[in-house]
Amino acid sequence: MSYIGSKPADAVLETNDIADGVVTNPKLSTGSQQNFRNIIINGDMSIAQRGTSQASAGSSVGSYDTVDRFAFANQNMGAFTISQDTDVPSAQGFAKSLKLDCTTADASPATNDYLILQQPLEGQNLQYLKKGTSSAESLTVSFWVKSNKTGTYITQLRDNDNSRNISKSYTIDTADTWEKKTITYAGDTTGTLDNDNNNSFALQFWLGAGTNFTSGTLATSWESITNANRAVGNVNLADSTSNEWYITGVQLEAGTASDFEFLPYDVNLKRCERYYQTLEFQTILGVGNSIDTTQAAGINTFNKMRTAPTVTLPATGQGAGQISYLSASGNYPSTIGSNSASPISNGSFRHRGLSYSGLTSTGVSWLYSNGACSILLEAEL
Repeated sequence: MSYIGSKPADAVLETNDIADGVVTNPKLSTGSQQNFRNIIINGDMSIAQRGTSQASAGSSVGSYDTVDRFAFANQNMGAFTISQDTDVPSAQGFAKSLKLDCTTADASPATNDYLILQQPLEGQNLQYLKKGTSSAESLTVSFWVKSNKTGTYITQLRDNDNSRNISKSYTIDTADTWEKKTITYAGDTTGTLDNDNNNSFALQFWLGAGTNFTSGTLATSWESITNANRAVGNVNLADSTSNEWYITGVQLEAGTASDFEFLPYDVNLKRCERYYQTLEFQTILGVGNSIDTTQAAGINTFNKMRTAPTVTLPATGQGAGQISYLSASGNYPSTIGSNSASPISNGSFRHRGLSYSGLTSTGVSWLYSNGACSILLEAEL
């Protein structure tokens, strides 16, 4: 293999690479797929479009509260604040971490309770893993973690298309100290992943669980999902309000572990915007025309997303940050109606104003914001 520019740092020279002082055909230690080898998006926790802190975070199915692409599932195990933090391992190149801080304790979780931080993944991005074939790739997850709560934690890979999983443990050995963990999972020769944009696979970090998830034998080999085998031995991060847990540098890749793959901020942001993005506006959002005196339409476009997103519009009205249609002369109509988005695709939507009075039929209208406003678009897995 030849290179343009300097040889990659992770290339390994073998004896047949050197002849008469000339380097030829060096081989790469991490296989042929070098760019975007990290399956995880935003593993350095640098993007947090929704904000940097959220109290009472999480939901039973998982909610995206702060750091992009990481969902927190909390099934009745106390309460946590999730935040993007600046506490990071020293001299490793990271600027941000994700922090979970227990604010309401639950020392005795019910049998079906759980705490999980996870990232769901599209099946079409994972076809090269050859899952479900005799050539299935092994997978390695590496990450930096820190907590005052020492002990055993479980990290799981979950195949949602075929209801299969595998769990491995790691140990936080020293309280309040950043530690790097590396865990390798065997390839799964059973169950191919769907080649689509749906939730086929997930990396899950268990942080607590009731006996329904801890009473069996840990599933250290791929198996059909048996809940009792999923989180055996996991500590309970919710047992004290003094507990907190940090993570950064999350990398999931085929084969063995390599150095964390840092991406430029703009590239990382664009990848996150496939699932969530904020459209920010000052005063004019769009121009449309009145179909009649009670209806107007405008068009907004955005970076293409995974699927047609859920659109959250600003409040309707004349107040700060609220939106309304104006007449061609730039005046508020005599009656401000309601606003909606329809139809919606993965790259655009039509903004509709209903029950407005005072707009001119077939005339120009302006979709206007009183100051800054944002439209939220969500197409998460």
